[in-house]
Amino acid sequence: MQKFTMILLIICFPLILKAQTAEEIIKKAEDSIKGDSAFGEIEMTVETADFTRQLVMESWWVGNEKALIVIKSPRREAGNKTLKIKNEMWNYLKNTETTIKIPPSMMLQSWNGSDFTNDDLVRESNLNDDYTQKIVGEKEIDGVLCWKIELLPRPNAPVVWGKLDYFVRKVDYLPSRVDYYSEKGELMRYMVFSDIKTFGNRKMPAVWKMFNNVKKSNSTTFKVLDMKFDIKINNKIFSFQELERGN
Repeated sequence: MQKFTMILLIICFPLILKAQTAEEIIKKAEDSIKGDSAFGEIEMTVETADFTRQLVMESWWVGNEKALIVIKSPRREAGNKTLKIKNEMWNYLKNTETTIKIPPSMMLQSWNGSDFTNDDLVRESNLNDDYTQKIVGEKEIDGVLCWKIELLPRPNAPVVWGKLDYFVRKVDYLPSRVDYYSEKGELMRYMVFSDIKTFGNRKMPAVWKMFNNVKKSNSTTFKVLDMKFDIKINNKIFSFQELERGN
């Protein structure tokens, strides 16, 4: 009997090691596209029924606490910046040389005319703090099997979504799709990750596309042009002096 138990443990031990929680899976997915620190060049394309608008920006961030986004083109918007420190956010408009702090009443408004809100930029990394997480199934997306993880708001969490469904690829732990539901259970928007590329020694989706499920002709695509992870970033980059410095 002892021998049989030992054989059973040897067979099952690798499976025990691979067992993981929803929180661990999502952390791996989030870490794959963020890192402890990063600098990136990103192209954003906003599409509506009436127009298509494109801009290129550079961004620096450290963990979930600090971020600076600087628009490089088109010329009329070049030099506009967004600074995030913890849960606070400021916009700098170069043409008028003014800095505006985003009040709580404006956090759900569109960021730069996109399908992302100001709140997305501030809170998107706080999934573990704001939501309980549970593996509820599997789904094949673009031929790749994914975990389906349900995120429900914690009591008194400062979030606007009634539920998130987060799909993570089982083969490499990369995010595949996130569905955003209202408190009434309506699918409001969904983000699809695609075009897996390698930046440095890190593999990640190079295209993130947010689809607006209310205004179905609207979408916003982030295309990563270049990304450097886990680099040393001078803390002065996240200062008001840098925010208001002309480029």
